[in-house]
Amino acid sequence: MRRHRQAGAGDHSPGRKAAHHRRAATRIVIRTLSVGDVSQLSFFSAESVPPAVGDLTGVLAAAGQIVTVGGGARLSVVVDQPWRAHALAEMIDEAGLVPEITHTEENTPLVRTAVDVRLRPIAGDWTRGAVKTVPPLWLPGPRELRAWILAAGTPEADRYLLGLDPHAPDTHSPLASALMRVGIAPTLIGTHGARPALRIGGRRRLSRLVESVGEPPDDVEALAYWPHN
Repeated sequence: MRRHRQAGAGDHSPGRKAAHHRRAATRIVIRTLSVGDVSQLSFFSAESVPPAVGDLTGVLAAAGQIVTVGGGARLSVVVDQPWRAHALAEMIDEAGLVPEITHTEENTPLVRTAVDVRLRPIAGDWTRGAVKTVPPLWLPGPRELRAWILAAGTPEADRYLLGLDPHAPDTHSPLASALMRVGIAPTLIGTHGARPALRIGGRRRLSRLVESVGEPPDDVEALAYWPHN
C-alpha cells in the first residue's frame, strides 16, 4: 500500500503528463484571446503582411463606398491628391483585384475596383440597406491602416489625423472604438463639420501607427502626408 500511494502521489505517466499539457495549453489560449489583451498585441508592419482583399476595408473607414453590382460589388473612393489614387490602385492590384483611376465631374481623383464577387461579403458587412456601417468585430490591421492613410491621412503639427466619412456619422464612434482596441486611442474631432477625423497624438500612439503602416509610397508628395514620430 505504501508503494502504491507513493506512486500515485508522484505519478508521471504519459496520460497524466498529456492531461497536464492540455490544461496548460488551454490556459495559454484563453490568455492570448482575452479581450483585455487585444490592445497589447504587437503589429507586424504592413510591408510584412501578405496582401488581401480585406485590406481595402481601410478605405471604407475613410470616405470610401461599396455597392453591390449583380453578383459582385465595387469599392470606390474620391481622394484629394493624385498620389493617393495611384497608391490605392497599387494596393487594389496587390490584393488581386483590377483597379481603375478616373475623375469626378469636379476633376477630383477617384479610384475604384472593377466589379468582383470577392467584394460581395465586404459589401454585406459594411452596409445596411444604403447606409454604411462598421462591422462590430472589425479591427484595423497594418494594411487596413495603410489603406486608410492612403485615402484620408494627414498630419496636424505633432499629431496625425485619419479622415472619416462626413456622410456616415454613425460610423465615427465605432471606428474610434476599433482603433482603440488595437492600441491606438484616438480623439474624435470635427463631427459637426465637413472634415471629421480621428486625431492621434502622443509618442507611443504615433510610434505604433508609424511602425504598423510601413514606408510611404514612392512619391515625393506622399512624404509630406505620411505619419512620423
